[in-house]
Amino acid sequence: MTIKEVSEKYDIPQGTLRYYEKVGLIPHVTRSSGGIRNYQESDLGWVELAKCMRGAGLSVEMLLEYVKLYQQGDSTIEARLDLLKDQRSILLKQKSQVEAALNRLDYKISKYEEAVKTGELNWDEDDENCPRP
Repeated sequence: MTIKEVSEKYDIPQGTLRYYEKVGLIPHVTRSSGGIRNYQESDLGWVELAKCMRGAGLSVEMLLEYVKLYQQGDSTIEARLDLLKDQRSILLKQKSQVEAALNRLDYKISKYEEAVKTGELNWDEDDENCPRP
């Protein structure tokens, strides 16, 4: 596949793909005799991994560490596991923060929807988790 095709398939800008290749997130993309990138299935696996992990919040640096460990072989399985577990913990904390923000927004939305119906905005005085503003 050409870089254009990969870009369209995975909805990743071509510049991002080039950057990922340059820094080593997508190692050793096959090239034609004319130097044009020709992504193989193995290359696409790295593209998918990068897209998935970046979407999950992994930094480029953390992904580079993962790729480096992977390339070193099975002796790094435990280190890769630790890296993934650490990222999972970070994501769970972020998830908790997002859920708290959604709960606050849901509360405020419900109060404003009620106010639209009744013409009066009332806040629960005893709700210390959700100040009025």
